[in-house]
Amino acid sequence: MVTSQFATQLPQDNQDLSGLLGQHLIYTYSNGWRYELYIKNSNHVEYRVHASVKDVNPLAGRWVKDQKAVIARLGNGMYSIAWNEPTGTCVNLVMDTEQRWVHFTGFLAKWVSDHPELTVVFQNEHLAEIQALRDAGPIAPQVQADLFGTISFAEYSGTDNEQVIASPPGDVPDGFLDRTN
Repeated sequence: MVTSQFATQLPQDNQDLSGLLGQHLIYTYSNGWRYELYIKNSNHVEYRVHASVKDVNPLAGRWVKDQKAVIARLGNGMYSIAWNEPTGTCVNLVMDTEQRWVHFTGFLAKWVSDHPELTVVFQNEHLAEIQALRDAGPIAPQVQADLFGTISFAEYSGTDNEQVIASPPGDVPDGFLDRTN
């Protein structure tokens, strides 16, 4: 993370993240796009983008481990999870784990919006390529995405569990995404 005169440290009240850390979630956005998110620890998330239940999800097949994130508790069962991807895309999820909804706001780099297929990889193994694509751009104008979704499955998997997001989205067992609780 880059430190500058704009970065400030403010005291954080009510930052008990114990209700979120170690959670493994499956959720579906209103457009049918399915995602899986693991809150690995207080500074990292991991995720997989799955095929859609309605329309084609152009990012299906993408997966990421150890994505640095800023996680904050907003209230009882409500959290904000934000990160800046190596693609140049900025993501913010607001999640209510009690009412089981998620809101995604993303500012996709222009090159990602134009060619999402270039990001459909295991990002960790293609970091240099992704950063080169980001640097070649264009980053702007960014494309804003705004989606609501429903959490269909949540389980505690412990923190720093390397087995939660350990394979590509296409390798999950049949019925894996259909689990509900």
